[in-house]
Amino acid sequence: MSSEPSPLPQLPRNVLIVGSGGREHTLVKACLASPARPRVIAAPGNAGIAREVSVFPVAGDDIQGLVALAKRERIDFVIVGPEVPLSLGLVDELAKAGIPAYGPKADGARLEASKIFTKQILLKYGIPTAASGVFSEVAPALAYLRTRPIPIVIKADGLAAGKGVIVAQTLTEAEAAVRDMLDGGKFGAAGNQILIEDCLYGEETSILVVTSGRDYVILPTSQDHKRIGDGDTGPNTGGMGTYSPAEVVTPALLERIEREIVKPSVNAIADEGIDFRGTLFIGIMLTPAGPSVLEYNTRFGDPETQVVIPRLDTDVLALLWAAALGRLAGINPAIKPVHAICVVIAAKGYPDAYPKGDVIRFPASLPPGVQIIHAGTAQNAAGEIVTAGGRVLGVTALGPSLRAAADQAYAACEQIECSSKVYRRDIGARQLHRQ
Repeated sequence: MSSEPSPLPQLPRNVLIVGSGGREHTLVKACLASPARPRVIAAPGNAGIAREVSVFPVAGDDIQGLVALAKRERIDFVIVGPEVPLSLGLVDELAKAGIPAYGPKADGARLEASKIFTKQILLKYGIPTAASGVFSEVAPALAYLRTRPIPIVIKADGLAAGKGVIVAQTLTEAEAAVRDMLDGGKFGAAGNQILIEDCLYGEETSILVVTSGRDYVILPTSQDHKRIGDGDTGPNTGGMGTYSPAEVVTPALLERIEREIVKPSVNAIADEGIDFRGTLFIGIMLTPAGPSVLEYNTRFGDPETQVVIPRLDTDVLALLWAAALGRLAGINPAIKPVHAICVVIAAKGYPDAYPKGDVIRFPASLPPGVQIIHAGTAQNAAGEIVTAGGRVLGVTALGPSLRAAADQAYAACEQIECSSKVYRRDIGARQLHRQ
């Protein structure tokens, strides 16, 4: 959706990417590929990012430290990757320092930092979403559970690193989740209030929308795989892989999603007085009754970014710069006519306890269109790259078909050596079985 384009000022020369995951490594690569040839730095980065740009050991929740770094390094544009610095007001503080940033201020980041806040907006503006209840005490929550169909979804209100959602398959499991969050402190302050939602059925899709006020650009569709095990089994994770395009989202369905969800969401946020300049990530369930919103996130998804960004046939830095400056109107990025897939390599035990410090050996070369994106990696004293997180790497491949992309990605996964590596072997299976 757009109106008259306005000329962009000169593209930034010094760019800071905030974050340390696969999303940020992908954004680093995209900025380095810009015709503007900017100097790019990252904080805190990871071992893979450090092989490409200078990294600085400033944590994502050190807001004043990040502002000081941006000033010291004469940064003229900051791209904020993760949700935590956004929710803590990094963009607000950068604005006070006169430094443009891509990402919403704290009032916009609240759409992710509070699931209850988002639910209230969805209901207020009549945007399709599941029936729900909000609770801060165990007894009323348990009473509500007994009136609702099972399975049912229990969500911690606040940020929980992508793990604060329990899809309970039995009433006993649901009751345990309620007690764990409200009485047991399972997710700390994030679980002091909970949202109990009816379970929606269908396929999920992720819609990433570059947003600037009431102007927006819908990026290529993708479909994430949240559960740890093949066949969508085991606990939820931050994401074990994704692919793009999600062909279940037909052109007609995408038009409906834009009409019923995207445009009303963008306008609702603006109507609430929020000047949102960043990525509105809309998680959608494609139910038999139509698309319904599962959640809003307020930044690029991880691992969705790893397949969506490589499919853009445009200067990603210019796109994000335009959004940050309120100049998005009239911009319609071209999309490469290829398929992309990302397979996440995790450490065994994730999303619970997992080892760190295991050495990773990489293939000597990769075929064209295949990239290894670093997420939870670090460098040890011997200069070796080692595991340092639950989700360690993302292997992204482009191909003329999803099958071709998947074959390339899985061939690379097999060549990566790490004693604790685990990965799903069915990323994209739903779409592949439809073909």
